[in-house]
Amino acid sequence: MLETDVLVAGAGPAGLLVAAELALAGVRTTIVERHPSRPPYCRGFNLNSRSLDLLARRGLAEGLVAEGHQVPHAPATGLPGPLLLAGAATDHPFSLGIPQTRVEEVLESRAADLGVEILRGHELRSFTQSPESVSSVVHNGQFGRTITARFLVGCDGGRSTVRKQAGIDFPGIDARWYALLGDVECKLPYGVSAGPDGRTLFVIPRPGYVRIVVREDDPPADKYAPVTLEQLQTQVDAVLGRHVELRSPRWLTRFGDAARLASRYREGRVLLAGDAAHIHPPAGAIGVNVALDDAFNLGWKLAATVLGTAPAGLLDTYHAERHAAGERILANTRAQVALEESASEPWADLMRRVAAHPAGNRALAEIITGLDACYEPGGHPWSGRLAPDVPLVVAGRETHLAALLHAGRPVLLDLTGSFGAWSGFDVVPAESPSTSDVGAVLLRPDGHVAWVTSGSDQEGLAEAVHRWIGDVPVPAPA
Repeated sequence: MLETDVLVAGAGPAGLLVAAELALAGVRTTIVERHPSRPPYCRGFNLNSRSLDLLARRGLAEGLVAEGHQVPHAPATGLPGPLLLAGAATDHPFSLGIPQTRVEEVLESRAADLGVEILRGHELRSFTQSPESVSSVVHNGQFGRTITARFLVGCDGGRSTVRKQAGIDFPGIDARWYALLGDVECKLPYGVSAGPDGRTLFVIPRPGYVRIVVREDDPPADKYAPVTLEQLQTQVDAVLGRHVELRSPRWLTRFGDAARLASRYREGRVLLAGDAAHIHPPAGAIGVNVALDDAFNLGWKLAATVLGTAPAGLLDTYHAERHAAGERILANTRAQVALEESASEPWADLMRRVAAHPAGNRALAEIITGLDACYEPGGHPWSGRLAPDVPLVVAGRETHLAALLHAGRPVLLDLTGSFGAWSGFDVVPAESPSTSDVGAVLLRPDGHVAWVTSGSDQEGLAEAVHRWIGDVPVPAPA
């Protein structure tokens, strides 16, 4: 007997967003999270332009932007100057400084409001799948229970139990170096310090404390062993060549430059998203943003599959689109690390010259943030891309394109008034004062363009509808 339609393992950004997307479509969804409460530390402090553009398609960006701090460039490693976002292909030409914990609070509130059951302190231990369902054994510390669902989504981190139990390979490269991260109190000023041994100490201010990042001089014997304040103190003293007392640690951890990508994002009724599907160096502060991107791509496709409206092969496009994106992310994060480590090489100087050119600067900013995402290129500049949030007039009222997607449904935006009525998705007649080369555009629920025409020509529309939305009757010509 099914207890839920979809079971999500992990209540991080990927798990919370994919659950909210499923619930928005009317799919019964349950999250299990092994931690009894949200950790008191904060992993990241950055939402990039791509994430803000996606969240705006559900009406979730505006409140976060009002709370956060806007920085007009994309985080990058190894470059002497910033990658400016002015002129980039985004509605949000800035990075937003905001704690990941706050982002998770917003996403958890949305998921709960939509009816998602969130079971904290429940750890998924194992599962078995059949052609019809997945049965997962979940423990809450005292008792175990079995939760049966149609699908299981693993959003349970880089050491994902779901990925391992599904037998999905995780190829890539092991870490060559490790760094210690500590949220502590101390009198070190903000900035970067280079030590006599050539290593670098990063000190980043946070409210009431600082975040220190320093590479370890030797790889640890056990990379999973807990980090102590004494270990961090030793490495900081070695880099500085003097002693500066570190106090009151809030969070101590270790990370490396390993890069791995799941060989497939789907195994039967089991899917992966976020760190469960990929790990990479922290260059570009991309981690949480890639997780949200995965969730946005998966949510509507899995919902349509559960509800029985999806066309054949729709769910498989999740792997096709996001695995390719994962390959690009691993490549660009590794390239940033290589650039930092090879500053004196001629090719590194060439990259710095590219970044100094306005067009090169903009292109690199779009690559690092994922703003260049194009799932299916076509003859129109919008084809396959996230449609820009152009201003619209709908039924005499001013609005924006992103608002049409708040309900999470596919939309045919008709700017010519000649496309008639379709069933199965929303047809929105509108005027656009700023868009002269678009007659109509079929928007996937995630905002990416499935079909676009410059005029009133409907060639290819029916095929796009059947491919991305399902078996929808084609209306008779007007």
